[in-house]
Amino acid sequence: MVNGEAEPFVIGSKSFTAVAINTAAKAGQWIKSKMGDISRIDTKFSSQDLVTEVDKGSEKLIRNLIMTHFPDHSILGEEGVEPGPEASAKALQAMSEEEYLWIVDPIDGTTNFVHGFPFFSVSIALAHKGEIIVGVVYDPSRDELFVAEKGKGAYMHGKKTVVSLDGQLSSSLVATGLPADRNGALPINLKGIQALSPKVRNLRIAGSAALHLAYVASGRLSGFWEIGLNAWDIAAGALLIQESGGKVTDTEGRPYNLAVRNILATNSQIHDELRQELVKAEATGF
Repeated sequence: MVNGEAEPFVIGSKSFTAVAINTAAKAGQWIKSKMGDISRIDTKFSSQDLVTEVDKGSEKLIRNLIMTHFPDHSILGEEGVEPGPEASAKALQAMSEEEYLWIVDPIDGTTNFVHGFPFFSVSIALAHKGEIIVGVVYDPSRDELFVAEKGKGAYMHGKKTVVSLDGQLSSSLVATGLPADRNGALPINLKGIQALSPKVRNLRIAGSAALHLAYVASGRLSGFWEIGLNAWDIAAGALLIQESGGKVTDTEGRPYNLAVRNILATNSQIHDELRQELVKAEATGF
């Protein structure tokens, strides 16, 4: 108890948030040290869905650090799950009853990392009984650490993050992705790209959903959508946006939860307009 209020982010004397920050920073610095030093690249779900020994090493490092502090907690990490949307959904379902579940993407933006394009991140979230209470996204290339605690706001290096003030699509910079699911999600997302390109100030496709979400939280982007993402792509970034004053739903406008794969995240002001454009373009994925 602190000043008579319950403190939900501490177990014993250990802060969930401090562990998440420390773990993301250590993994990120290790990843950065491996840039340009990749001996093997494998593909997962498609030829565009890459995995390296660095992804696997980063996840192992993250798991070891979290389990050292919280041995009774569960971890859902990208590299521990079989490729493909069905396996991802099944893995999340299997762990959905866990009291404390860490949701980890050891490198979000592996393709960028492989090519030396400095836009990738480590994403770590903690859910308590299915609700995200801590979210951290770390960009080692810029040494930018985005942190959110439920009900306590979101910060980047100690400075509170706030979503943009853009009130309409025409003045908004919006981002999306090119899904690795070339037959399912990609054609749907391309319909959205085609419909929205003329309606927004400009579009960005930089290759890390977690960082795009952090950029919405910090006001650098006004919106982001993508079809067919996984819990580990979204969980930390969703809390960053909510705690920065933005809005996160699925592409049909239903409230965000860990099972959502078709994501729409905005500064809240352009949310309805962006959603309506996706619906009109038949690009919601539903």
